[in-house]
Amino acid sequence: MIELESVPELVDPVMVAAFEGWNDAGDAASTAVAHLDREWKGEVFAALDAEDYYDFQVNRPTVWLDGGTRKITWPTTRLSVVRVGGEKPRDLVLVRGIEPSMRWRSFCNEILGFAHELGVEMVVILGALLGDTPHTRPVPVSGVTSDADLARTMDLEETRYEGPTGIVGVLQEACTHAGVPAVSLWAAVPHYVSQPPNPKATLALLNRLEDLIGLRIPLGELPEDARAWQVGVDQLASEDSEVAEYVQTLEEARDTAELPEASGEAIAREFERYLRRRDGGPGQGPGGHATETGDVPYLRDTASGRTRPPKPPRPETGRSRTADDDQGPKGSDEASDGGAGRPDETSHGGPGSFGETDGPGEAGGSGEADGPGGPGTGSAGGPDRPEED
Repeated sequence: MIELESVPELVDPVMVAAFEGWNDAGDAASTAVAHLDREWKGEVFAALDAEDYYDFQVNRPTVWLDGGTRKITWPTTRLSVVRVGGEKPRDLVLVRGIEPSMRWRSFCNEILGFAHELGVEMVVILGALLGDTPHTRPVPVSGVTSDADLARTMDLEETRYEGPTGIVGVLQEACTHAGVPAVSLWAAVPHYVSQPPNPKATLALLNRLEDLIGLRIPLGELPEDARAWQVGVDQLASEDSEVAEYVQTLEEARDTAELPEASGEAIAREFERYLRRRDGGPGQGPGGHATETGDVPYLRDTASGRTRPPKPPRPETGRSRTADDDQGPKGSDEASDGGAGRPDETSHGGPGSFGETDGPGEAGGSGEADGPGGPGTGSAGGPDRPEED
């Protein structure tokens, strides 16, 4: 039995989880949960025992000084709770950590134990994958579930993915078998600029989360960061003709794939969303809001002393690098929002990534895959298709 004496009774709680590592391209998902925790001043009430789930030679502890005293922070998964006020207050249980190295079933059971004890009504797991999507277009975010009824009522896709899976897929299936409604939100990150941070993908995940759970999320400086990130990538792409040509190819493919979606019904949905956010509805956060298109009318004021997010390194020349060089998720049959990221549509052989990166399998220091030759290992026997379940 899990003791939660320090946690008050929660109001309509939703659990939002993200894990660094294989399912976190560009650190977009883990950064989104960290943003929620920071903006709403989350209070940590539990941490899983690191020795039960992590290989410390893969995810090493860190040493730091506290007033001259050396202390160690162990890699683990922590749970915090935030209370969101407003006309309809609601509590969020935030789960943020690293994809475990071992004992995944026990890991999921422990998280589900907290969910049952707290009366969680739904679990939302955030993830990010690498895909053939241009950085100049809206970030595709797909919502998938294993529950057919939930797919119908919440306008989600019912997952049909088959292949190697990460902790996101395992946790979602554990929730389904335990009778807890679970949804996974996936953002597609351009594979040619996959290194973190990617504030545009983080912003897109938060926007979709707003629509899903009906809460106003304060976005802070994320819209400015997303705009500055895109401008920085634009500048780098313009300096390399091969990259610029490849981006144009992705843009044309994306625009062609989205033509059938420009129906009257789709336009009406987008217009309703715009009106709801303009009038201060669930999607409007304090300080303004940027939609998934990244339409932000300003850049961060560097003269005020606030710096833009780090720009990606300059693209390499003189070597041919394909999308398969990046480890971890690169697309899925579930990332259909916007037509990007499907394995049968992936056009390999594009220009190399801006700077050296080992892909999301290394982003959190984990990269452990579920089985030999997994995405995080980079072995010859590993899958060349991502997993997004």
